[in-house]
Amino acid sequence: MSLDRIIRGSLLGYVLVALGFVFVPIVISFIFSFNEGRFPVLPIENFSTVWYEAIWNEAPVPRAFRFSIIVGLSVAAISTFIGFATAYTDFRYRFFGKNVYLALALLPPTIPVLILGLVMLMFLGRVSLVGELHSVIFAHVVYCTPFAMALIRLRLSQMDPDLERAAWNLGANNWRGMLFVILPFTMPSIFAALFLTAAVSFDEFMIAFFVGGVNETLPVRVLNMMQGQVSPRINAVGSVVFAVSITLVILAQVFLLTRRGTGRLKAPV
Repeated sequence: MSLDRIIRGSLLGYVLVALGFVFVPIVISFIFSFNEGRFPVLPIENFSTVWYEAIWNEAPVPRAFRFSIIVGLSVAAISTFIGFATAYTDFRYRFFGKNVYLALALLPPTIPVLILGLVMLMFLGRVSLVGELHSVIFAHVVYCTPFAMALIRLRLSQMDPDLERAAWNLGANNWRGMLFVILPFTMPSIFAALFLTAAVSFDEFMIAFFVGGVNETLPVRVLNMMQGQVSPRINAVGSVVFAVSITLVILAQVFLLTRRGTGRLKAPV
């Protein structure tokens, strides 16, 4: 057996072990969410959706789910818009301090969420915005925008800058060049950014815990349910959170891998 095959086999085994370490507990939790019994034992006593019905009839959970949807959609739209503007600025312009600009734009995800949550709590408390649903949206936009910027910036790095200049030479102004060249080319990454930022926002709980007050998102509700009790309802809620998050991530990956044309250059009518 060649050394290359041994290395590839070892890397594949490592990846499978790592994925198993991550996903096996999630799969087990998902299986036990359909167990009618209260205790996680195998084999399961009886297949049932009783715990999903229980969380649906428990008022705080649907309320938290609705808040998570509102926050996720709002954060996705705002973060993607700001991320696109930031990425396009980096793509189109050269200016003094550009490296500092990029470093600051990409900084929030590098800060531990515990520290970021505390800082957001102190800042929003000073401006009397803490404890509201829009406080969570504001904080999550700060945290999620760099993800959108990174995806769109990656897509723009694959584009020939001369395409936009060609549109200008054909008579298009800056806005038409944006509409007919930049946006069609970056559309896959824009959709990927929308889904990814929605997934990050929907799954984030530390910042939402600090700044949301009584406005619990679904991950915060899971955290509160785990305090002082062990209930099969946690498996059901956790499965819902994971299903939504992984679906959004998969959709983001699908759009990120989409190969589209560079856009059609149209002369203004």
